[in-house]
Amino acid sequence: MLRYVLKRIIWMIPIILGVTILVFTMMTFCPGDPASIILGASATDADLAVKRAELGLDDAYFVRLARYISDVFFHFHMGSSWITGIDIGTTILERMPRTLTLAFVTLIIAYGLGIPLGIIAAINQNKWQDSLSMLLALLGVAIPNFWLALMLIIFFSVRLGWLPAMGFGGIQYYILPALSNCAGALANCARQTRSSMLDVIRADYITTARAKGVPERTVITKHALKNALIPIITQLGNTLARLLGGTMIIETIFSIPGMGDYIIGAVNNRDYPIVQGGTIVLAIVFSLTMLCIDLLYAAVDPRIKARYTGGAKRRKKVA
Repeated sequence: MLRYVLKRIIWMIPIILGVTILVFTMMTFCPGDPASIILGASATDADLAVKRAELGLDDAYFVRLARYISDVFFHFHMGSSWITGIDIGTTILERMPRTLTLAFVTLIIAYGLGIPLGIIAAINQNKWQDSLSMLLALLGVAIPNFWLALMLIIFFSVRLGWLPAMGFGGIQYYILPALSNCAGALANCARQTRSSMLDVIRADYITTARAKGVPERTVITKHALKNALIPIITQLGNTLARLLGGTMIIETIFSIPGMGDYIIGAVNNRDYPIVQGGTIVLAIVFSLTMLCIDLLYAAVDPRIKARYTGGAKRRKKVA
Protein backbone atom coordinates (compact mmCIF):
# COMPACT_ATOMS: atom_id res chain seq x y z
CA MET A 1 0.00 0.00 0.00
CA LEU A 2 2.91 2.35 0.69
CA ARG A 3 4.12 1.83 -2.87
CA TYR A 4 0.65 2.73 -4.13
CA VAL A 5 0.66 5.99 -2.13
CA LEU A 6 4.17 6.93 -3.29
CA LYS A 7 3.24 6.24 -6.89
CA ARG A 8 0.25 8.56 -6.70
CA ILE A 9 2.29 11.31 -4.99
CA ILE A 10 4.93 11.11 -7.72
CA TRP A 11 2.21 11.42 -10.37
CA MET A 12 1.05 14.64 -8.71
CA ILE A 13 4.33 16.39 -9.59
CA PRO A 14 3.91 16.49 -13.42
CA ILE A 15 0.20 17.27 -13.04
CA ILE A 16 0.77 20.32 -10.85
CA LEU A 17 3.72 21.43 -12.99
CA GLY A 18 1.57 21.11 -16.11
CA VAL A 19 -1.19 23.19 -14.50
CA THR A 20 1.38 25.83 -13.58
CA ILE A 21 2.76 26.08 -17.12
CA LEU A 22 -0.73 26.12 -18.64
CA VAL A 23 -2.15 28.86 -16.42
CA PHE A 24 1.04 30.96 -16.72
CA THR A 25 0.89 30.69 -20.52
CA MET A 26 -2.78 31.63 -20.62
CA MET A 27 -2.21 34.66 -18.40
CA THR A 28 0.83 35.74 -20.45
CA PHE A 29 -0.98 35.75 -23.77
CA CYS A 30 -4.32 36.93 -22.41
CA PRO A 31 -5.52 40.18 -24.09
CA GLY A 32 -5.07 43.35 -22.07
CA ASP A 33 -2.18 45.31 -20.62
CA PRO A 34 -1.87 44.91 -16.83
CA ALA A 35 0.25 48.07 -16.59
CA SER A 36 -2.45 50.25 -18.16
CA ILE A 37 -5.12 48.68 -15.91
CA ILE A 38 -3.05 49.34 -12.79
CA LEU A 39 -2.08 52.94 -13.68
CA GLY A 40 -5.34 53.92 -15.33
CA ALA A 41 -6.20 55.68 -18.56
CA SER A 42 -4.30 58.86 -17.65
CA ALA A 43 -0.88 57.11 -17.54
CA THR A 44 1.74 58.24 -20.04
CA ASP A 45 3.78 55.94 -22.26
CA ALA A 46 6.81 56.52 -20.03
CA ASP A 47 4.87 55.54 -16.93
CA LEU A 48 3.59 52.40 -18.66
CA ALA A 49 7.10 51.43 -19.74
CA VAL A 50 8.42 51.85 -16.18
CA LYS A 51 5.53 49.80 -14.77
CA ARG A 52 6.03 46.98 -17.30
CA ALA A 53 9.71 46.84 -16.41
CA GLU A 54 8.84 46.80 -12.70
CA LEU A 55 6.43 43.90 -13.19
CA GLY A 56 8.91 42.01 -15.38
CA LEU A 57 6.59 42.07 -18.40
CA ASP A 58 9.42 43.12 -20.73
CA ASP A 59 11.31 39.84 -20.26
CA ALA A 60 10.95 36.94 -22.67
CA TYR A 61 8.24 34.35 -22.04
CA PHE A 62 10.59 31.50 -21.17
CA VAL A 63 12.63 33.70 -18.83
CA ARG A 64 9.48 34.71 -16.95
CA LEU A 65 8.21 31.13 -16.87
CA ALA A 66 11.50 29.76 -15.49
CA ARG A 67 11.62 32.53 -12.86
CA TYR A 68 8.04 31.86 -11.81
CA ILE A 69 8.52 28.09 -11.50
CA SER A 70 11.68 28.66 -9.47
CA ASP A 71 9.93 31.10 -7.14
CA VAL A 72 6.90 28.85 -6.58
CA PHE A 73 8.45 25.39 -6.31
CA PHE A 74 11.92 26.11 -4.96
CA HIS A 75 11.38 29.23 -2.86
CA PHE A 76 7.65 28.69 -2.07
CA HIS A 77 6.88 32.28 -2.98
CA MET A 78 3.94 33.10 -5.28
CA GLY A 79 4.70 36.79 -5.45
CA SER A 80 2.59 39.77 -4.49
CA SER A 81 -0.57 41.29 -5.89
CA TRP A 82 0.08 43.80 -8.65
CA ILE A 83 -2.80 45.94 -7.39
CA THR A 84 -2.40 45.91 -3.60
CA GLY A 85 1.16 44.64 -3.16
CA ILE A 86 -0.01 42.13 -0.50
CA ASP A 87 1.70 38.75 -0.40
CA ILE A 88 -0.39 36.17 -2.27
CA GLY A 89 0.60 33.18 -0.14
CA THR A 90 -0.51 34.89 3.06
CA THR A 91 -3.86 35.87 1.56
CA ILE A 92 -4.46 32.35 0.23
CA LEU A 93 -3.75 30.84 3.65
CA GLU A 94 -6.33 33.21 5.09
CA ARG A 95 -9.02 32.60 2.45
CA MET A 96 -8.54 28.93 1.56
CA PRO A 97 -10.09 27.50 4.78
CA ARG A 98 -13.36 29.30 4.03
CA THR A 99 -13.56 27.81 0.53
CA LEU A 100 -12.68 24.33 1.79
CA THR A 101 -15.22 24.61 4.61
CA LEU A 102 -17.95 25.54 2.14
CA ALA A 103 -16.95 22.74 -0.26
CA PHE A 104 -16.85 20.04 2.41
CA VAL A 105 -20.09 21.17 4.09
CA THR A 106 -21.69 21.01 0.63
CA LEU A 107 -20.21 17.55 0.07
CA ILE A 108 -21.50 16.28 3.42
CA ILE A 109 -25.03 17.54 2.70
CA ALA A 110 -25.01 16.18 -0.87
CA TYR A 111 -23.84 12.68 0.07
CA GLY A 112 -25.62 12.61 3.42
CA LEU A 113 -28.94 13.12 1.63
CA GLY A 114 -28.13 11.69 -1.80
CA ILE A 115 -27.09 8.20 -0.66
CA PRO A 116 -30.26 7.55 1.44
CA LEU A 117 -32.38 8.98 -1.37
CA GLY A 118 -30.77 6.63 -3.88
CA ILE A 119 -31.18 3.63 -1.55
CA ILE A 120 -34.88 4.40 -1.03
CA ALA A 121 -35.34 4.68 -4.80
CA ALA A 122 -33.55 1.37 -5.44
CA ILE A 123 -35.35 -0.76 -2.87
CA ASN A 124 -38.69 0.69 -4.02
CA GLN A 125 -38.03 0.45 -7.75
CA ASN A 126 -40.95 1.55 -9.97
CA LYS A 127 -42.96 2.64 -6.92
CA TRP A 128 -43.98 6.16 -5.92
CA GLN A 129 -40.88 6.49 -3.67
CA ASP A 130 -38.67 5.78 -6.69
CA SER A 131 -40.53 8.26 -8.89
CA LEU A 132 -40.45 10.99 -6.23
CA SER A 133 -36.72 10.49 -5.55
CA MET A 134 -35.81 10.64 -9.24
CA LEU A 135 -38.05 13.69 -9.75
CA LEU A 136 -36.17 15.50 -6.97
CA ALA A 137 -32.87 14.39 -8.55
CA LEU A 138 -33.96 15.72 -11.94
CA LEU A 139 -34.90 19.07 -10.39
CA GLY A 140 -31.50 19.22 -8.67
CA VAL A 141 -29.71 18.79 -11.99
CA ALA A 142 -31.93 21.29 -13.82
CA ILE A 143 -31.92 24.17 -11.28
CA PRO A 144 -28.94 26.56 -11.63
CA ASN A 145 -27.11 27.06 -8.35
CA PHE A 146 -27.05 30.86 -8.63
CA TRP A 147 -30.86 31.00 -9.09
CA LEU A 148 -31.36 28.64 -6.16
CA ALA A 149 -29.04 30.82 -4.06
CA LEU A 150 -31.13 33.92 -4.74
CA MET A 151 -34.38 32.07 -3.95
CA LEU A 152 -32.97 30.76 -0.65
CA ILE A 153 -31.80 34.26 0.32
CA ILE A 154 -35.25 35.73 -0.39
CA PHE A 155 -37.08 33.04 1.56
CA PHE A 156 -34.85 32.19 4.53
CA SER A 157 -33.05 35.52 5.01
CA VAL A 158 -35.33 38.29 3.77
CA ARG A 159 -38.77 36.87 4.65
CA LEU A 160 -38.13 34.52 7.57
CA GLY A 161 -34.88 36.04 8.88
CA TRP A 162 -33.61 32.63 10.02
CA LEU A 163 -30.20 32.64 8.37
CA PRO A 164 -27.70 35.37 7.36
CA ALA A 165 -27.73 36.38 3.69
CA MET A 166 -24.03 37.20 3.37
CA GLY A 167 -20.69 37.32 5.12
CA PHE A 168 -18.91 34.62 7.10
CA GLY A 169 -18.64 33.55 10.70
CA GLY A 170 -20.17 30.52 12.37
CA ILE A 171 -21.61 27.45 10.68
CA GLN A 172 -24.94 29.25 10.13
CA TYR A 173 -23.24 31.39 7.46
CA TYR A 174 -22.43 28.27 5.41
CA ILE A 175 -25.90 26.67 5.41
CA LEU A 176 -27.49 28.66 2.58
CA PRO A 177 -24.34 28.66 0.39
CA ALA A 178 -23.94 24.91 0.89
CA LEU A 179 -27.60 24.21 0.08
CA SER A 180 -27.30 26.37 -3.03
CA ASN A 181 -24.19 24.57 -4.21
CA CYS A 182 -25.22 21.00 -3.38
CA ALA A 183 -28.32 20.57 -5.56
CA GLY A 184 -26.51 19.14 -8.58
CA ALA A 185 -24.13 17.02 -6.50
CA LEU A 186 -27.02 15.62 -4.43
CA ALA A 187 -28.95 14.70 -7.57
CA ASN A 188 -25.98 12.97 -9.21
CA CYS A 189 -25.21 11.10 -5.98
CA ALA A 190 -28.81 9.89 -5.68
CA ARG A 191 -28.89 8.70 -9.28
CA GLN A 192 -25.52 6.94 -9.00
CA THR A 193 -26.52 5.29 -5.71
CA ARG A 194 -29.78 4.06 -7.19
CA SER A 195 -28.02 2.62 -10.23
CA SER A 196 -25.32 0.92 -8.12
CA MET A 197 -27.80 -0.48 -5.63
CA LEU A 198 -29.99 -1.91 -8.40
CA ASP A 199 -26.97 -3.75 -9.80
CA VAL A 200 -25.96 -5.10 -6.40
CA ILE A 201 -29.32 -6.18 -4.96
CA ARG A 202 -29.86 -8.46 -7.95
CA ALA A 203 -26.61 -10.33 -7.24
CA ASP A 204 -26.64 -13.98 -6.15
CA TYR A 205 -25.01 -13.35 -2.77
CA ILE A 206 -27.81 -10.91 -1.85
CA THR A 207 -30.40 -13.55 -2.76
CA THR A 208 -28.46 -16.09 -0.67
CA ALA A 209 -28.34 -13.74 2.33
CA ARG A 210 -32.10 -13.23 2.16
CA ALA A 211 -32.67 -16.98 1.81
CA LYS A 212 -30.67 -17.55 5.01
CA GLY A 213 -33.06 -15.29 6.89
CA VAL A 214 -30.77 -12.28 7.27
CA PRO A 215 -32.86 -9.19 8.17
CA GLU A 216 -33.56 -6.91 5.21
CA ARG A 217 -31.93 -3.90 6.88
CA THR A 218 -28.72 -5.89 7.38
CA VAL A 219 -28.82 -7.12 3.79
CA ILE A 220 -29.09 -3.55 2.49
CA THR A 221 -26.67 -1.77 4.83
CA LYS A 222 -24.00 -4.43 5.38
CA HIS A 223 -23.97 -6.48 2.19
CA ALA A 224 -25.44 -4.40 -0.62
CA LEU A 225 -24.37 -0.87 0.31
CA LYS A 226 -20.71 -1.73 0.90
CA ASN A 227 -20.32 -3.03 -2.65
CA ALA A 228 -22.49 -0.31 -4.14
CA LEU A 229 -20.22 2.35 -2.60
CA ILE A 230 -17.33 1.56 -4.97
CA PRO A 231 -18.65 3.54 -8.00
CA ILE A 232 -20.03 6.21 -5.65
CA ILE A 233 -16.54 6.79 -4.21
CA THR A 234 -15.18 6.97 -7.76
CA GLN A 235 -17.65 9.77 -8.49
CA LEU A 236 -16.65 11.62 -5.31
CA GLY A 237 -13.53 13.19 -6.86
CA ASN A 238 -15.38 14.63 -9.85
CA THR A 239 -18.09 15.92 -7.54
CA LEU A 240 -15.57 17.72 -5.36
CA ALA A 241 -13.98 19.32 -8.44
CA ARG A 242 -17.35 20.67 -9.54
CA LEU A 243 -18.07 21.90 -6.02
CA LEU A 244 -14.76 23.78 -5.83
CA GLY A 245 -15.61 25.41 -9.15
CA GLY A 246 -19.14 26.19 -8.03
CA THR A 247 -17.99 27.85 -4.83
CA MET A 248 -16.52 30.69 -6.89
CA ILE A 249 -19.99 31.80 -7.97
CA ILE A 250 -21.60 31.05 -4.62
CA GLU A 251 -18.93 32.98 -2.69
CA THR A 252 -19.57 36.01 -4.89
CA ILE A 253 -23.35 35.84 -4.32
CA PHE A 254 -23.05 35.44 -0.53
CA SER A 255 -20.05 37.82 -0.17
CA ILE A 256 -17.83 35.13 1.37
CA PRO A 257 -14.17 36.25 1.20
CA GLY A 258 -12.82 32.93 -0.07
CA MET A 259 -10.76 31.78 -3.02
CA GLY A 260 -13.57 32.26 -5.51
CA ASP A 261 -14.10 35.90 -4.66
CA TYR A 262 -10.32 36.39 -4.62
CA ILE A 263 -9.70 34.85 -8.05
CA ILE A 264 -12.70 36.45 -9.77
CA GLY A 265 -11.63 39.88 -8.53
CA ALA A 266 -8.10 39.22 -9.78
CA VAL A 267 -9.39 38.21 -13.23
CA ASN A 268 -11.39 41.43 -13.51
CA ASN A 269 -8.34 43.50 -12.49
CA ARG A 270 -5.83 41.52 -14.64
CA ASP A 271 -3.96 40.71 -11.42
CA TYR A 272 -2.24 37.70 -12.99
CA PRO A 273 -0.10 36.55 -10.02
CA ILE A 274 -3.24 36.01 -7.93
CA VAL A 275 -4.93 34.01 -10.71
CA GLN A 276 -1.82 31.87 -11.17
CA GLY A 277 -1.22 31.29 -7.47
CA GLY A 278 -4.87 30.57 -6.72
CA THR A 279 -5.15 28.08 -9.57
CA ILE A 280 -1.99 26.25 -8.49
CA VAL A 281 -3.22 25.97 -4.88
CA LEU A 282 -6.61 24.67 -6.03
CA ALA A 283 -4.83 22.11 -8.23
CA ILE A 284 -2.73 20.95 -5.26
CA VAL A 285 -5.81 20.69 -3.02
CA PHE A 286 -7.69 18.75 -5.68
CA SER A 287 -4.74 16.39 -6.25
CA LEU A 288 -4.43 15.68 -2.51
CA THR A 289 -8.17 15.10 -2.30
CA MET A 290 -8.03 12.65 -5.19
CA LEU A 291 -5.21 10.84 -3.38
CA CYS A 292 -7.40 10.50 -0.28
CA ILE A 293 -10.29 9.25 -2.43
CA ASP A 294 -8.02 6.66 -4.05
CA LEU A 295 -6.95 5.45 -0.60
CA LEU A 296 -10.60 5.25 0.45
CA TYR A 297 -11.36 3.37 -2.75
CA ALA A 298 -8.55 0.92 -1.99
CA ALA A 299 -9.89 0.42 1.53
CA VAL A 300 -13.37 -0.40 0.22
CA ASP A 301 -12.30 -2.50 -2.78
CA PRO A 302 -10.10 -5.43 -1.63
CA ARG A 303 -8.93 -6.06 -5.20
CA ILE A 304 -6.80 -2.90 -5.24
CA LYS A 305 -5.31 -3.65 -1.84
CA ALA A 306 -4.51 -7.23 -2.89
CA ARG A 307 -2.81 -5.99 -6.06
CA TYR A 308 -0.13 -4.18 -4.07
CA THR A 309 0.10 -6.28 -0.92
CA GLY A 310 0.18 -9.44 -3.01
CA GLY A 311 2.98 -8.07 -5.17
CA ALA A 312 5.01 -7.18 -2.07
CA LYS A 313 4.53 -10.69 -0.65
CA ARG A 314 5.66 -12.30 -3.91
CA ARG A 315 8.83 -10.20 -3.95
CA LYS A 316 9.64 -11.27 -0.39
CA LYS A 317 9.23 -14.93 -1.32
CA VAL A 318 11.50 -14.55 -4.33
CA ALA A 319 14.12 -12.82 -2.17
